[in-house]
Amino acid sequence: MTKTAAPPEPRASFDSWGPYALLLAGVVAAVLSARAVGMNRSAVVVSAALVTAGVVVQVTWGRVKRSRPGPSRTGVCLYLVRWVLGFTLTWLNPFFAFYAVTGYYTAVRELPRRLVTTGLFLTAITMAGSEVGGMPPHGLVLWTGFLLVLGVNMGMVTVFTRFNQQEQDRARVQAETITELNRTNAALQQALDENAALHAQLLVQAREAGVADERRRLAAEIHDTLAQGLTGIIAQLQVVVNTPDRDQAREHTGRAMELARHSLGEARRSVHNLAPVALEHDGLPEALKKTVAEWGERTGVRAGLTITGTAEELHDEVSATLLRIVQEALSNAARHARATRVGVTLSFLGEEVILDIRDDGTGFDPRAVPARTSAGGFGLDGMRARAERIAGSLTVESEPGQGTALSARVPLVRHDQ
Repeated sequence: MTKTAAPPEPRASFDSWGPYALLLAGVVAAVLSARAVGMNRSAVVVSAALVTAGVVVQVTWGRVKRSRPGPSRTGVCLYLVRWVLGFTLTWLNPFFAFYAVTGYYTAVRELPRRLVTTGLFLTAITMAGSEVGGMPPHGLVLWTGFLLVLGVNMGMVTVFTRFNQQEQDRARVQAETITELNRTNAALQQALDENAALHAQLLVQAREAGVADERRRLAAEIHDTLAQGLTGIIAQLQVVVNTPDRDQAREHTGRAMELARHSLGEARRSVHNLAPVALEHDGLPEALKKTVAEWGERTGVRAGLTITGTAEELHDEVSATLLRIVQEALSNAARHARATRVGVTLSFLGEEVILDIRDDGTGFDPRAVPARTSAGGFGLDGMRARAERIAGSLTVESEPGQGTALSARVPLVRHDQ
């Protein structure tokens, strides 16, 4: 795997024209002060040659930086050559320090980190010589002044360089942090995409498992209700066929009709339970509200629904699962709890939906509940299985005489996912 070279850092526009401008400023200042500082004809000729060399060095430097950005050996050599030119020009005329100051702002960018201090020190020597009137200082006082000015220059340069280095380090850390955050965000987005795909796959599996579970339940109900009812009807009709007693025939015919009505009712109930009809035209909150209200009217038990959080349109499988759990919980409460009040709460909490059903009935010992049969009954184990099929869970809290509380927690999978 090949590594892609990092793009060169953008250089300030002053880097391209700044040294030329400073060199020009030095030339103008030197021309105006040539007589004052006592430059002779030879010094003027040498200065002109050195200025020309400075222009050539800067042109060469620009070409090198375009092909090899960043610190390099060639850059170190060019920096030293430019320092020698600046030092010599400043020796000839202190006002050429305008050009020598270029070393201050280019050392950090052009030199390796281990040579930055050396480059700044060399530039400070040139600047200190210019500030005491030119090189070399004459007399102990000027030498002492030179050393003091050099110390001040180095102190200021060290402080500013340290601040600049801290800012660069801080900027690098921030860039690395941003890069890491982008990488983390990308990984998080990938995980969210994978999670959404897993949710979709889970819902497909839940639908398939639900179909199989409904088939087992329907088969058990047909065997336990419809098949037995039809068997009873046949037995009663056989008695009618074989008896000459009209009163006895009428009695068995009535029993057969009663069994037929009962079987028809069971058939309708089984068909109704195949799919949550309440969700055909309503969302889950509205379907739960109607289901709870109808159950309360039918049983005479005070029943209410509370919805917390921002209601969202849930995936069909999630809505059907929660509705079935409520229907079974209410059915169990009507058959066993002898409750006077039942409360249902539907909570939308971030990426989770929580369904709570509480009653004030007789309660029971959850540990004493018989295990779920292979026929697929819809007791507590059945409700728990429904929740688990969509990556949810069901908890039961109950004690004899203390009522019952059911809590189902399932992922919030939206309708469009």
